[in-house]
Amino acid sequence: SEAKSGRTDLIFLIRFRHCCLLRNQRCIVAYLYDRLLRIRALRWEYGSILPNTIQFHMSAEEVEWFNRYKKSLATYMRSVGGEEGLDLTQDIKPPKSLYIEVRCLRDYGEFEIEDGTTVLLKKNSQHFLPRWKCEQLIRQGVLEHILS
Repeated sequence: SEAKSGRTDLIFLIRFRHCCLLRNQRCIVAYLYDRLLRIRALRWEYGSILPNTIQFHMSAEEVEWFNRYKKSLATYMRSVGGEEGLDLTQDIKPPKSLYIEVRCLRDYGEFEIEDGTTVLLKKNSQHFLPRWKCEQLIRQGVLEHILS
């Protein structure tokens, strides 16, 4: 109000303060955007459930944003890829080959591949199978990827 009334010496200080406020606002928005990018990367790295040690350091709004992002990604993955959907989080880096050599760690029984052939998975047997079909069994501890 004093600057409007005629004190022109205050105009410089008002502009300087305004520029400082705008700079601080840009810094805060950049910081928050970086946090959101990191939270989005956590979904791809850890999956749909975050460890408690990470979730402890997040605000309630960040946890809510993570849950909405998780639901949005799941909806999208179900909408593409036919009946089963397409799991985009499965192969973040492209595989070197489509088939891998695996060793069976325990008796599992018959396992059907997409071309209709069945493979008998017995303990200590080795097979050359499509990567995408065996990844779930590798995670369950039925198969072990043999690196040669």
